[in-house]
Amino acid sequence: MVNLLWIVIFGAGTAFILLREVDGAGVIQTPEAKFAAFIVLLVALIFPIIIQVIWLIVNVVTSHNNKSKIQQ
Repeated sequence: MVNLLWIVIFGAGTAFILLREVDGAGVIQTPEAKFAAFIVLLVALIFPIIIQVIWLIVNVVTSHNNKSKIQQ
């Protein structure tokens, strides 16, 4: 469910960036400006992905260690 939320946020942010003609300051959005805004959005969403991957690794290692202790 959380990953679905992140995908929706990323999709909505991308659509917003690509479809807008001007930004909040009234600057006309060129393809270069849209690309820069997309990169900023991408960098902002990389942090939750990194945290989720670290959490996955911790859970897999913990689960593996628990199974090893039970079998002994």
